[in-house]
Amino acid sequence: MTNDTYLYTDGLETARCRGEVALWRSSHRANIACKKAIEESIRQGFDGMRLSPDCGKAVLETFGFKRVMWVLANTIQEKSWDGRFGRENKGWSRQTFIPEDAAHKAEFVVDSHPAVLDGFVTGIRQAYQDLGLFGPEQCLPDSRSELDYTGKVLVLSPDTLRESCWSQENQLWYAHDGFGCSPHAIGRSIRCTCLGDGEHTRWNRADFIGVLKDEFLPDWARERLDRLSAAGHLREAPSMSGMSM
Repeated sequence: MTNDTYLYTDGLETARCRGEVALWRSSHRANIACKKAIEESIRQGFDGMRLSPDCGKAVLETFGFKRVMWVLANTIQEKSWDGRFGRENKGWSRQTFIPEDAAHKAEFVVDSHPAVLDGFVTGIRQAYQDLGLFGPEQCLPDSRSELDYTGKVLVLSPDTLRESCWSQENQLWYAHDGFGCSPHAIGRSIRCTCLGDGEHTRWNRADFIGVLKDEFLPDWARERLDRLSAAGHLREAPSMSGMSM
């Protein structure tokens, strides 16, 4: 099992309606395998006092951040009554919506000692933070639902990218135009340029987390914007918030 297995985030009933049961089953089997791998990693990495610093490394290499965090979030949600899980990790788990399906959700609940597992979750979350990816906290409030995206620097959701492509360079895109720039338009498509490598393509509005706050724009991205502006590829945006040009 590898992290190439698609993570299916909807429930079995939805999969049946869409004719995607095989896809759901494959993902569910991977969830169970990931749960067992986490348990084995903790068993080998805990010396009775503390976890090995690289305890989660092999699990992440095999299953990837998306699935590992999905399994861990499901576990804490299913054991939310247990006071041995820290408040921060409980709050983190609630940010992930996992469809109700009691029988199947129980099959990928990690059964390691809660206090030790809490430390494992903290380590995985720190490893994710160390990637330096942009998230909602670096975006303008409510920009996903309220702001026009024309002429703005947008943050592409990590969920849209393969994990091998996770980087700030691949997350930042300049929005040129498209119906999706308007938060209330029926059309969702946005014509964009990647600030990392200059790729031109179209994304769906829902693929973005929001508009990047000016203070989080890296120097390299500002330089790319200057080049695009000098080449006449940028247009005046309707609002100057969110690094409009």
